[in-house]
Amino acid sequence: MDDSFKGMPWRERLYIIIFFTNTPAGKRFDTLLLLVIMASLLVVMLDSVAAVNLRYGELFTALEWGFTTLFALEYALRIYCHPEPRKYIFSFYGAVDLLSVLPAFAALLLPEAQFLLVIRVVRMLRIFRVLKLTPYLSQANFLLVALRGSKQKIVVFLFTVTTLVIIYGALMYVIEGPENGFTSIPMSIYWAVVTLTTVGFGDMVPHTVLGKALATMIMITGYSIIAVPTGIFTAELANAMRQETLEHPCPSCGKDHHESNAAFCSRCGSQLFRSEREPTAD
Repeated sequence: MDDSFKGMPWRERLYIIIFFTNTPAGKRFDTLLLLVIMASLLVVMLDSVAAVNLRYGELFTALEWGFTTLFALEYALRIYCHPEPRKYIFSFYGAVDLLSVLPAFAALLLPEAQFLLVIRVVRMLRIFRVLKLTPYLSQANFLLVALRGSKQKIVVFLFTVTTLVIIYGALMYVIEGPENGFTSIPMSIYWAVVTLTTVGFGDMVPHTVLGKALATMIMITGYSIIAVPTGIFTAELANAMRQETLEHPCPSCGKDHHESNAAFCSRCGSQLFRSEREPTAD
């Protein structure tokens, strides 16, 4: 046990080990937890392969219940040692920890539910704490700002695309009809979506000259609009990054706004912050 834990109650020790990684014991706990999560995911994935399940099904079942028991104990320990158990239970990680256990018990009533155990992969987010990557998550704020800024434009774009595929699907149903595989308007709309997005499964194809002409028009439309949402999001992302500037006046040219982590002026290249040890002219 670390010397820093001397004289500390067991409950407080557990809290520091389980919820923090700034101690050797806490880092070991999180590293071991990540390894167990990876092992449980591997078991679930292998169990979904029919040939492997036929041979090792009983072993995988035993392992899955072993992992579930470990995660259930861990969840109970987190509730026990947390100073505010209710706060943990209703937190993001608390919900994820609970959901990683529930599918195993749900499988007792619905066997297929056991494959929902792959939700444990979300618990791998804890790797950001172990590897000290949390500061990099602040950069994700740019993506969130860009998504919020582009939300209305993308909604309008999706509404327009939805209108187009409905029109194209209805036209194709009228042109081709059930005798050529377009058995209903919903199926024709499905074909229009597949064609407009340039996926092209090939399960339904037009046979008439007019149908092929319409299909060609849909393909050209797809190539024309497929980059629109990307352009909208990219423009908003660039705008969000431009706004992330702080007022750092340049001592040489006077430019007053620079990026928050800038050390030199983007206009003249002069140093923005002078060292306290740097001698100044009288």
